[in-house]
Amino acid sequence: MKAAVLKSLEEMVHTDVSEPEPVGDRSVLVRVGAVGVCGSDVLRYGRGKAYHYPLVLGHEFSAIVEQAPADSEFTPGDRVAVFPLLPDAADPMTRIGEYALGSGYDYYGSRRDGALAERMHVPEANLIRVPRDTPLTHAAMVEPAAVALHAMLKLDLPADATALVIGAGPIGALAAQWLRILGASEVYVADVDARKRAVLADLGFPVIDASAGDTAEQVRELTGGRGVDIAVEACGLPVTAVQAITAAAALGQVVLLGDLSGDLTLPRGLVSSVLRRELRLYGTWNSKIAPAGHSEWDMVVRHLGKDLQMAPLISHTPELVDAPSMFADMLHRRTWYNKVVFAVADEARPPYEAGAGGDIR
Repeated sequence: MKAAVLKSLEEMVHTDVSEPEPVGDRSVLVRVGAVGVCGSDVLRYGRGKAYHYPLVLGHEFSAIVEQAPADSEFTPGDRVAVFPLLPDAADPMTRIGEYALGSGYDYYGSRRDGALAERMHVPEANLIRVPRDTPLTHAAMVEPAAVALHAMLKLDLPADATALVIGAGPIGALAAQWLRILGASEVYVADVDARKRAVLADLGFPVIDASAGDTAEQVRELTGGRGVDIAVEACGLPVTAVQAITAAAALGQVVLLGDLSGDLTLPRGLVSSVLRRELRLYGTWNSKIAPAGHSEWDMVVRHLGKDLQMAPLISHTPELVDAPSMFADMLHRRTWYNKVVFAVADEARPPYEAGAGGDIR
């Protein structure tokens, strides 16, 4: 079978690889449907963040069941989203369903080979069924949508809440949609990228041009000097983390959703204002697939294609053979992109994927 293999820093090849081996006691063979590219994938490709070489990237993915255990709830042809984390059964956090907070888990696309391949074996417990009419490219975004939901569910939204999301990329756009779904009355979205702001504006969000001045100051002007009840940092930059903290109103809540790209230094005056405003700061990591049937992943699937929109976020749907050139273009910014989702299976490629947005490369 074919896979896109990262052989070394910035060296990816589309090549033949061995057929996948079973994983765990109840392994399911799947055909990979579509694979989303996370910012962490680009860092592994071109910034030396890979755990090892060779490595097959890809942890945001959908699939089609090929073979399942005889007594499985899944049958060949079922469409699924795949939770990429393989928990350590002996870890105490695993026993309470907090798989991502454990210390010894495995992970597709980082610690082990991931989904930029034609077929995979995955544990049955990691599969979440999606409706048959759900585009596979959209189902591949269940993972980042669950990450955004996990963060937003930490919040205690007050009545008539106002919110700010700094960062209009895919995670920020998903966080903004969740805030609206969960009941926020007004959700501002800030970004320096005019094309990303346009996507959010088309989704009905008031947008802020972060290149036109300090985002926190602009928000305070929009809110009569008060600030927002909820501030979400979704860029991963020290400067935007400071802006999120500054933009929060008294008794406000701040979510650090982006993984910071550098050290963060908080001025003494800002820390003092955190105390005086009695702010709450939340860290967030990954998402939860437990309890089965009532998890964050199940909630994503229920909202998918209804009030949670994926198509406007998808800018490119290349094929697996295009992976080496697409990753090079992304790393070196040779093309504008928002969410890149590889259409691996034939069923994921246009014209079969009605509703999937973006350029076809």
